[in-house]
Amino acid sequence: MLDPLIKRAGLPADASLAQVVDAVHRIPFGPPADRTAQATLDEWQGTSATKHELLAAALERGWPETRPRLVHRVHRCTPQDARERFGEEAAAALPESGMWDVHRYLLVESGGERVVLDVTFPSMPGWDGSSSMPVAAAEGTDHEAGPDADRELRVLEAAHCDPRLRDRFATALSASLASA
Repeated sequence: MLDPLIKRAGLPADASLAQVVDAVHRIPFGPPADRTAQATLDEWQGTSATKHELLAAALERGWPETRPRLVHRVHRCTPQDARERFGEEAAAALPESGMWDVHRYLLVESGGERVVLDVTFPSMPGWDGSSSMPVAAAEGTDHEAGPDADRELRVLEAAHCDPRLRDRFATALSASLASA
């Protein structure tokens, strides 16, 4: 995934770790037709799940010493949270009681410490190359993924999420972010 990502992002062949993280961070938020890193690369849009899968694959290839680990956060997104983070359009897609969601982010090793990378939304702060980025989801329960992260994500989504509500929110969120 690293070489195609570098090419698609227009980075130099010897791109740095920070440049690669920034390139994935700049990919617009939006669900690709297929929920895979490859579709995110091909369509140049992705969700928390697909963008972090892409970044993890790139880091494993180019910077294995970072030991990237996907993490799933089960959290409740309320209309107030959505309004504050994403605006009224996204908030309007949620029922008053909110919705349960599963967000994916990445843990990496940097300078001997575990650092959070969350490249979901290009509008959020970028990575300074050493410290943790804010997680783009409300507080919740974190689950470090094992060898089959996508399966684990589907299990958590099936246990916690309403797929119709989640899809409606993702569509409204994509539209809200595109118009910002």
